[in-house]
Amino acid sequence: MSAKGSRTVIYAALAGNLAIAVTKFVAAFWTGSSAMLSEAIHSLVDTSNQVLLLIGYRRAARPPDRGHPFGHGMELYFWAFVVALMVFALGGALSIYEGWLRLSHPEAIADPWINFAVLAVAFVSEAASLRVAWRELRAKYPEGSALSAVKGSKDPGVFAVFCEDAAALTGLAIAFVGVALAHFLENPVYDGIASICIGLVLVATSMLLARETLSLMTGESASAEVVADVRATLAADPRVVTVEEVLSMHLGPEEIMVAISIDLRDDMTSPEIEDAAREIADTLKARQPSISRVFLRPVRRKDPPAAAAL
Repeated sequence: MSAKGSRTVIYAALAGNLAIAVTKFVAAFWTGSSAMLSEAIHSLVDTSNQVLLLIGYRRAARPPDRGHPFGHGMELYFWAFVVALMVFALGGALSIYEGWLRLSHPEAIADPWINFAVLAVAFVSEAASLRVAWRELRAKYPEGSALSAVKGSKDPGVFAVFCEDAAALTGLAIAFVGVALAHFLENPVYDGIASICIGLVLVATSMLLARETLSLMTGESASAEVVADVRATLAADPRVVTVEEVLSMHLGPEEIMVAISIDLRDDMTSPEIEDAAREIADTLKARQPSISRVFLRPVRRKDPPAAAAL
């Protein structure tokens, strides 16, 4: 998944959320719906989140320097973590508070059909944005469930937007049901309950995003498939006797550092070892383009082969 593809997902979500946020705020103040106001806050938070992710991509693209010899790629994960906190604090907490206020002071919704129209338009827009994010996510992870794809993705620009759009569609459905019940049953309490439910959805989404980004911030390893391919490539090399250890860490969505401890043949000369190290690194980078740095550490065989013992 390229950085260009990730930015496409963010720009698509940003354009849709900005327009939807303005429309929802107008509808919320016109009709007095608590659920609609929660949805407006939700869209405004999502818009801010996309701006933060774009800032993260820009700062993460800076080249390595003396203070950051491995580059600034991991800074993107910091901004994604800030996004998770904003979803929790500004989205979830405010929606729950707004719903509690509506339950404490119920007020009838004026012109509910405006809410229905806005929710319908917003649903179409969010579905289109979700489709873009889902297509990018599936390009990298074509199999498995949506949750497994989110957990496997190392690019917060994609999985954060996907989770936000999925939460947005869920929130829109809840708001529609809440407004409908409040109108047809003539009981505004359902509007407040819908607002609280939307807040709980946002809190759950923020917890998922925080967990995934925190794992990346603290040095998450490459996927099991990448590590298995590295081990298989090393094992297939006739110069490698044993593969002792393969350590990996994401320096960015498409930047992986690999540290390898291997036992090479004892009959190899120093020039042959140097050639082997260079060729092994080139092979691994060619097979897995996301591997940007390879560190090799030759080690002695822990246990002598059976033939030598005999």
